[in-house]
Amino acid sequence: MTPTGSALRLTVYVGENDTWHHKPVYAEIVHRAHRAGLAGASVFRGVEGYGASSLIHTARLLSLSEDLPVAVVVVDTEERVRGFLPRLEELVADGLVTLDRCEVVRVGAGTGDTSGNGGDGADTAGTGGEAEAR
Repeated sequence: MTPTGSALRLTVYVGENDTWHHKPVYAEIVHRAHRAGLAGASVFRGVEGYGASSLIHTARLLSLSEDLPVAVVVVDTEERVRGFLPRLEELVADGLVTLDRCEVVRVGAGTGDTSGNGGDGADTAGTGGEAEAR
């Protein structure tokens, strides 16, 4: 993915308890995205929500629900995201898949270092710590 500019955001909404071959669906999506070389994927656990079943799932103390909503978000170039979509076909039986155009304004180096030099203590030749283009 280019450091900044136009991109496509893929969001996959599934239930926390949805599984694929005894593995959480959200984890399988992340691993497939990684193997496909996508720029990155993140999983967000919802505290409350409902979907096609119209049953409300919540994390509130007095609730018995454990199947909370989960969103897997991937951002990369439009070509790469659209190329990844067929890999989701067999995984997302009861979920929702959305695509949104977005603009990337900054890409971090991915090292967790906040010094702005890519985490290795060396100058990154004027990139400001941003990830190199693929």
